[in-house]
Parts: sequence; C-alpha cells; structure tokens
Amino acid sequence: MGLLLLEAFGALLIFVFIIWWTMFSGRKNGERRGHDAGWQDQDQQPDPKDPKNG
Repeated sequence: MGLLLLEAFGALLIFVFIIWWTMFSGRKNGERRGHDAGWQDQDQQPDPKDPKNG
C-alpha cells in the first residue's frame, strides 16, 4: 500500500512539474500581462484598411 502511495505521489510531482514547465519556462517575468497593462502581441500587425491607423 505504501508503494502505491509513493508511486502516486511521484506521478503527481511529475505532472505538476510538466504543467509548470509548459506555462512558465522561458518567460523572464512569469505570467505575461493582459491588454489592460499595455501588453501588445508581437505578431499583431495593424490593419491597413482600418481608418484608425491613419
């Protein structure tokens, strides 16, 4: 029974590590900010047909 619990705990740790790695790996400041904080998508280009863009 103890071995089963140990194996389940190890699997949980691996699962949490994979989730953490995919969410935060490579980000200097952790979670990125939303549009409210002035963040803009790097890939987003202004639409030339939009009259707001001049």
